[in-house]
Amino acid sequence: MHYENPIIPGFYPDPSICRVGAEYYIVTSSFEYFPGIPIFKSNDMVSWEQIGYVLTRRSQLTLDGAYRSGGIFAPTIRHHNGRFYVVSTNVSHGGNFLVWAENPRGPWSDPIWIDQEGIDPSLLFDNEKVYFSSTGVDPTSGEPGICQCEIDIETGQRLTESRLIWKGTGGAYPEAPHLYRIGGMYYLMIAEGGTEYGHMVTIARSSSPYGPFAPCPSNPILSHRSLDHPIQATGHADLVEDTDGQWWLVCLGIRPVGYPKCHHLGRETFLTPFLWNSQGWPEVGDHGRVHLSMNTPGQAGSQQVIAHMGRDDFDAPALGLDWNFRRNPSPDDWSLTEHPSSLTLHGPSACLDTERESPAWVGVRQRHFWCQFQAVMEFDPVQENEEAGLTVFMNEQFHYDIGVGYRDGERCVFFRRTLGTLQKVEYCGAIQEGAVILEVTADQHGYEFKYGHHERHMNRVGAGETRYLSTEVAGGFTGTFFALYATGNGRRSTTPAHFDWVEYSVSGGK
Repeated sequence: MHYENPIIPGFYPDPSICRVGAEYYIVTSSFEYFPGIPIFKSNDMVSWEQIGYVLTRRSQLTLDGAYRSGGIFAPTIRHHNGRFYVVSTNVSHGGNFLVWAENPRGPWSDPIWIDQEGIDPSLLFDNEKVYFSSTGVDPTSGEPGICQCEIDIETGQRLTESRLIWKGTGGAYPEAPHLYRIGGMYYLMIAEGGTEYGHMVTIARSSSPYGPFAPCPSNPILSHRSLDHPIQATGHADLVEDTDGQWWLVCLGIRPVGYPKCHHLGRETFLTPFLWNSQGWPEVGDHGRVHLSMNTPGQAGSQQVIAHMGRDDFDAPALGLDWNFRRNPSPDDWSLTEHPSSLTLHGPSACLDTERESPAWVGVRQRHFWCQFQAVMEFDPVQENEEAGLTVFMNEQFHYDIGVGYRDGERCVFFRRTLGTLQKVEYCGAIQEGAVILEVTADQHGYEFKYGHHERHMNRVGAGETRYLSTEVAGGFTGTFFALYATGNGRRSTTPAHFDWVEYSVSGGK
């Protein structure tokens, strides 16, 4: 079978996977975006369909005041006795928790909180016991490592004291633990090196779930550090066995561009097969490497499909699964029923630059280097502070915006760049009445912005480099979004913005 990586492109990091019968499920991190923890399903391991979110209610996910790249870190998904379980961490509110559901499409339970500190939690169901692992520190030396306890899966209560079970191989930030029982042995797989260019996956084993753990002689079993390779920062992995007995590993990675290397799509989900060698250790991918194009035995005849949003006319009673809000949305700020077949946004006082608040902002992940995003908007502002439009958004300090506002007594279209403490309106010009098309076209290195009243007569108003929206420049753990927004810039807007349709199209390649 031939397939292409990443299997889930765009900002979908920290993947965890499980199999139930012949079906596979993946969950990923969501940080400060709502709903939380997207969940995907596949029948062939390479074509993945999003079927929902794990955290869809405020009672499950509080993001009020969450800082950039706060919120939901690194979930793990497991299945046991007819239930799906997801454990994760809300680093902004509450810490480690678990939720469960009988159907992966939901509804999922409210959080059951677990009294163990750290991040990147995981579960192992084994011999009527449930082992809970996460990051931690050695109470004697203060060194970081992996801590573990046993819990009551119904209440989240700790049944044992938390114990440090492995410090890793010496790399920075030992994290992302997953404990497995395979062939009578306990394997503990973790990530080391930090989720950056030195990222790697290491593994150890023991006859006991508490160790001592003996490290694999060929650690790291996966790493692209110091390689000239189109995929970098590979790490944070999880394992699964398919119905044919073939083992697979999912991991995060990035696809940087330019020099020095920068990545703006975020950390993405990659897949590679692996084999168990005669010593009982995994040999991952191509000598510990994952490639953009891979060939592997099994699953013959599968045709890989990587879906993207396409066109949305906002005719459905709910937003599609591609859409996210930034933190918990206010019901007063958006509507699908106020204006027929439109998404309506009411601009609050919070603007795109306001940190730790919830703007009127509805976005989709940028999942391809070469793509185009268009939106048709009806918006007739009457006050100087009112604006609405389209933003290419990494965070509050790094974004490019094309929109409609009110300047010097007339309706105008503008293009603005915000890069850290530097902000400049690059273009501002009067615009006639009526609906306006806002457009951004992307390639690996830049964005081009246009507006018009007809798709055949579009006017270019500016451009921006992808580099300035990259993690290396803007920081954080997320990726770029194409988002619709409205704001009153310090006070609530009196004029709603109606978005009649949007379209995300792929113009070539990934």
